[in-house]
Amino acid sequence: MDIRGCCLCWKWQVALSLLLCSWGCVSGQLRYSIVEESDPGTWVGNVAQDLGIKHAQISQRRLHLSSEKYQKYFAVNEENGGLTVNDGIDREIMCGSTVDCVLHLEVVAENPLEIFSIDIEIQDINDNSPTFLVHCHNIEITEVFTNPGARFALEIAEDLDVGSNGVRQYLLNTNPYFSLSVKNRKDGTLIPQLILEKVLDREEKQEHNLILTAIDGGEPARSGSCHITITVSDINDNPPTFNQSIYKIKLKENLPVNTDILTITATDMDDGASGEIEYCFDSHTSKSARKCFALNGQNGDIYNIGNIDYEDLNFYELSIKAADKGLPKLEGDCLVQIEIEDVNDNYPEISFASMANEVPENAPLGTAVGFIKVRDKDSGKNGEIDLHLSHNIPFKIRTIKNYYSLVTDGILDREKISQYIIELTASDFGSPPLSSKMTVILGVVDVNDNAPTFLQSTYSAFIKENSDPGTLLSSVSATDADEGINSDLVYTVVETEIDGSSVSSFVYINSNNGAIYAQRSFDYEHIQTLQITIKVEDSGSPKLFSTVPVFIFILDTNDNPPTLLYPEHSEDLIVQEKIPKSTSAGYLVTKLTAVDLDSGHNAWLAFHLIEPGSSSLFQVSKHTGEVRKVRGSQETENTDQQLIISISDHGDPSLSTTVTVLVSIADNVLVDRPKSGEFLTNYKPPSDMTLYLIVSLVAISLVSLVTFIILLVKCLRKESYGYSSSCCFLNATVSKPNMDQYQPALFLNTDGTLKYMEVRMVPPGGQGQCYQTNVPPATQQRDSAFLQSLDFPQLQELVKYTDTSSDTSCLNDQSKELLVCQTLGNQTIYDEFAAMNDCIDRLAALHAALEALQDQGAITPAHVFRIRWDNTTVVHT
Repeated sequence: MDIRGCCLCWKWQVALSLLLCSWGCVSGQLRYSIVEESDPGTWVGNVAQDLGIKHAQISQRRLHLSSEKYQKYFAVNEENGGLTVNDGIDREIMCGSTVDCVLHLEVVAENPLEIFSIDIEIQDINDNSPTFLVHCHNIEITEVFTNPGARFALEIAEDLDVGSNGVRQYLLNTNPYFSLSVKNRKDGTLIPQLILEKVLDREEKQEHNLILTAIDGGEPARSGSCHITITVSDINDNPPTFNQSIYKIKLKENLPVNTDILTITATDMDDGASGEIEYCFDSHTSKSARKCFALNGQNGDIYNIGNIDYEDLNFYELSIKAADKGLPKLEGDCLVQIEIEDVNDNYPEISFASMANEVPENAPLGTAVGFIKVRDKDSGKNGEIDLHLSHNIPFKIRTIKNYYSLVTDGILDREKISQYIIELTASDFGSPPLSSKMTVILGVVDVNDNAPTFLQSTYSAFIKENSDPGTLLSSVSATDADEGINSDLVYTVVETEIDGSSVSSFVYINSNNGAIYAQRSFDYEHIQTLQITIKVEDSGSPKLFSTVPVFIFILDTNDNPPTLLYPEHSEDLIVQEKIPKSTSAGYLVTKLTAVDLDSGHNAWLAFHLIEPGSSSLFQVSKHTGEVRKVRGSQETENTDQQLIISISDHGDPSLSTTVTVLVSIADNVLVDRPKSGEFLTNYKPPSDMTLYLIVSLVAISLVSLVTFIILLVKCLRKESYGYSSSCCFLNATVSKPNMDQYQPALFLNTDGTLKYMEVRMVPPGGQGQCYQTNVPPATQQRDSAFLQSLDFPQLQELVKYTDTSSDTSCLNDQSKELLVCQTLGNQTIYDEFAAMNDCIDRLAALHAALEALQDQGAITPAHVFRIRWDNTTVVHT
């Protein structure tokens, strides 16, 4: 067959091999076959199609090889999933003389992560010719005594190809003296032997030249030859003989070097030099055996000269020849078969494959995070492996055929543990067992599973009224246990309405740092407290948020001067009053009632006489605003008096209002007593805000009533006390020293009933005084027209409350009605008696209502109210 025919046959064989081997998958594993020396680009098989991956998913799965050892020889096309040859493969270099040359590759598919095994069988082609180690072989044969049938060992030819491409036959050139016999050894090796066909006669022919040809089984066949020279020598008729033709021994791998393993012995019946024997390996002993074992030529001891490794080769055959020193030399041979036993000398090998060494914290149970491959070069129990993880981690190992996968086995929480250091331990079942460890660091990826949390449950801010817009009110702060974008916080104000306006018109918040600023200037008299809700939201997906209430308190500043409410006055704050000339000291000329829109100390008022028309005739009460005569009028005095009174608050700085009171002193002045209905009809409150401020002022004077009620209760309960027909004094004992300057007084009618009470500030050691009032005596007759019911809803409600829900044990048992008249308020008394019992609190509420009516001008100090506790009627006299 010519060269062209050989090439066509070879190409046909390659195509047929590719067609038959592309059928692919056995037991979930792909297997292909190609011939060696295939050109780069040669098609091996469609991995994606054989794995069942749809054509549309091939690019997404991103197939690639993970076997670094063989990546240079093969390549996977990511577009169509085809496996092709990347570089030429020489089977003899890759697998040596091994019959089955199989390359184990791993293909990794991503999204999701999977690993597949591929076995590629490299088929041999006949690219090597048989060769003899010795090209010339010399054999000495003794004449006459060498009988026909005698066998002589010949050199064997080596062929790097395997299988049918290896040596398949030997041929000897035709001659009358010798023939060729070929033995097939257990391992398939052909052993050629030369057979003597007829007795040699040295005198007839001293030397014979033969040609031994080795032919392989390839297509086309290749051959090699060796020249054999046969020299006919004189007689040595007894060859050495071994006591065994085959020696079989077992050795454990890893024996120390130079360990004696066997001694072989041969005997020769000849004497002298013909009986002296030398031992040596013949040409049938392989190179691998010669590297591991040596033979002492004198005594037949066999010992190891190299490392014996079961994993490299587990069986050796030594072909040993014993030759005497006779002429000609005679030889005997034997075969030593050595079986290597495995010992547990290889540690398990662990490899971990994962595209990304991290897992999201919300990964469901059973999520695969990587693949683990474990192998042990030992065999049997020594090669069986047990793989386990470190304890107390939310992961476990799942076995998939010959692979292990690392999967989640618990709930992951990055906020508790952000990284796991996993220790893989592989142990074999040898004795003693060997183990290997590998550490895998696996990070936990954050997901947005934690809502932001404020550092406080509520926040409070304080700002003075009239502050400039843009003033910093407060700062809120929140934390988020997540990380990255999931912990980026944005602060906003929850949109609501305050007094019909959007909350954004009142405050503004910095979305980055939570600082809250005022959008406007606040007026305490309009609004005292703002409640807003702050929302903090992270930037994760989905977004999580929390809210917190923020209370903003507006602090009052002294920005309102006092306003005169009573008596009636002109726009220039000029009040005109007429009094009889016959009035005596203590006569009440008028009472100035004022209010301050501010609160607290800013609303506490004080009355001062600035430019009295007659400083010796009138005086003004600092706290009540009452203008009274201090002495009787004289004939020489001017009948028109001008009093300039300053009403100032207690703010800082203090604000004041100046009122001018013009008092006319006449001989006969008719004092009109307006009815209560007229007070209510003529009075026009300046505004709702004024009413609120009046109530605030009245609240300050509640304390004085507490003191009055205590004294009143004591007075009514002590029947043994006697009182004068005009007035009496009860000295109240107060524990604190600063109360000694206040002396309460009860004023009674002639029949012993209470006319009115008041508290006056007296000098230490001074005596209390009683002032004449213009209230008619109790003995005077009252007609039905004078005693009338007043429609004051606030009083009616207070009386109902007292009647239905209160105990009246604080009142005198002998008197079921209480007469209350003008009282004086004082902050110090309030401080001392603010913690009284419920009965006193109710009386204080009644007093506050009366005080409010008086400040509004609905009643005058001359009115006396009688409240009956057995019904809900409020009457005045």
